[in-house]
Amino acid sequence: MEFCDECGSMMKTEGDLWVCGSCGAEKPREEATEGGMVTTQGQEEGEIVDLSESEEDARPTTEAHCPECGNDRAFWEMKQIRAADESETRFFTCTECDHKWREDDH
Repeated sequence: MEFCDECGSMMKTEGDLWVCGSCGAEKPREEATEGGMVTTQGQEEGEIVDLSESEEDARPTTEAHCPECGNDRAFWEMKQIRAADESETRFFTCTECDHKWREDDH
């Protein structure tokens, strides 16, 4: 990968030149420096794996009592929803009934 000295944009190869698609600047290609560059040319096509169904199983769980069904496991996540100098809010989702609730530090 090469970047334009004039505007900083990524350059493309055209024959023996690097050409900037933004400003049109050109510079000669150097075989010695290109030898160390990594490209996607010649790489094998990989299998695309759909993880959407397994994403839920990858979320962290904790022991938490669901107020709806009484289950004792829940997925959890923390988010900063107030000022930066205040603690984060913990959000829970029941692993059984998908009921959602939150817990704030007081």
